[in-house]
Amino acid sequence: MPINSFENYPMTWKPKLEKTNQPLYLSLVNQLEKDIADGVLLPGTKLPPQRELADFLDINVSTISRAFKVCEKNGLLSGTVGSGTFVSYDVNTNIFMTPDHSSHLVEMGSMMPEMEAISKNEITVLLQKMMTEPDFENLFQYGSLEGRKWQREAAVKLIEKSGYKTTADLLLPASGGQNAIAAILAGLFQPGDRIGTDPLTYPGIKSVAKMLGIQLVPINHDNNEISEDGLLHACKNENIKGIYIIPNYQNPTTHIMSEDCRKMIARIAKEKKLIVIEDGINSLFMEKPFPAVASYAPEQTIYIVSLSKTVAPALRLAYIAIPKNYMNDLKTALYNINISQSVFLMELSSRMIASKNVDKLVNERRKRIRKRNQLVNKYLAGYQVMGDDEVIFRWLLLPEGMDGEQFEAMAFEKGVKVYAAERFTVGKIKPIDAVRLAVAAPRSLEELEQGLKILKELLKENWI
Repeated sequence: MPINSFENYPMTWKPKLEKTNQPLYLSLVNQLEKDIADGVLLPGTKLPPQRELADFLDINVSTISRAFKVCEKNGLLSGTVGSGTFVSYDVNTNIFMTPDHSSHLVEMGSMMPEMEAISKNEITVLLQKMMTEPDFENLFQYGSLEGRKWQREAAVKLIEKSGYKTTADLLLPASGGQNAIAAILAGLFQPGDRIGTDPLTYPGIKSVAKMLGIQLVPINHDNNEISEDGLLHACKNENIKGIYIIPNYQNPTTHIMSEDCRKMIARIAKEKKLIVIEDGINSLFMEKPFPAVASYAPEQTIYIVSLSKTVAPALRLAYIAIPKNYMNDLKTALYNINISQSVFLMELSSRMIASKNVDKLVNERRKRIRKRNQLVNKYLAGYQVMGDDEVIFRWLLLPEGMDGEQFEAMAFEKGVKVYAAERFTVGKIKPIDAVRLAVAAPRSLEELEQGLKILKELLKENWI
């Protein structure tokens, strides 16, 4: 291309590649990474068509295509068939959401369960009984991948309370819900595969998918939930292999999926042979949950229920209900990446379920969460706060004039940690201006009240 036309070329990105010893496509990848980091390319920017960029740089289209694929795998770009390639909207967002209980900071970002909800007496009695039994030391050995039959049968009863009836032979335990998701993605998907999600979704699956080279594809919504047209479009044009959903108290929006939507997803999953990953992490908080999507498509759906958020943080245990055709692959994944359950925690949790102590603890937590949400309703009255009084987090829609990242930064300066919508977004579209409030995370009602007062003052100061 003539030098005098270089600056006038009508493109959103004009990379200047320097000669190096590395392959040309890697030089392009490095330049893209640098321009994103330096703010030359902002989140949501549409990149030039591959052929146009190849002409501009006087290189092969295949080189551009290869570089873009690497960047998509690394989470820098989001490619959509028919729409082009965009800089991912969460490219500069930290997806690692670790709790911070510093003395100066009110934690309302990371979803830590409230410690006051744990009945020490109930757990202590069980532990003391276990310690007196002759085979107690066996609980500190390696155990079988599946656990004991009676433990799986206890788990069946627990899962039924969350909206899904299954059988003990279809269950596998794992050391927590996040690890269950990692095993599912590692065992049933390959690098380059695509999985559909809500446009705003749980960051844990984002981090695992990125690590494994699996691309997440946002599914278009209608009435705040996945639409049939959006799911069919993703199947046809994005070639998705599976879909990840949280039907009950969706993270972060708190939305409860309608029964019609659940049936629609099940029907399309059966038609298109999709793998449905149904995360029931919040289902036990609901006294009367809708039937799970797995109820309508049991041969296509992998259902997860976990205990750390609903019962006690130390119970890092999840139960995975698995269709028979996926069982061996998932067993292999759990074994190979060593995220099977602790024998000790499995025994303790199973006894708690069988003795109905879990029911008692969950009911106690519901009562305490309601008290916390009453404070949220009191201090944030007049603002759009999504979610009901049983959910451990709320979704604050910000008034016009401030985006989520700005509000998150302002709140942090004042001593409150919340998480902006940008942390949850998938794909190229700027998310709604909102923040998630983890109402269970503060160490006490007094600390929660302190944080809510600060957030209320921030809202008043900026939008009077």
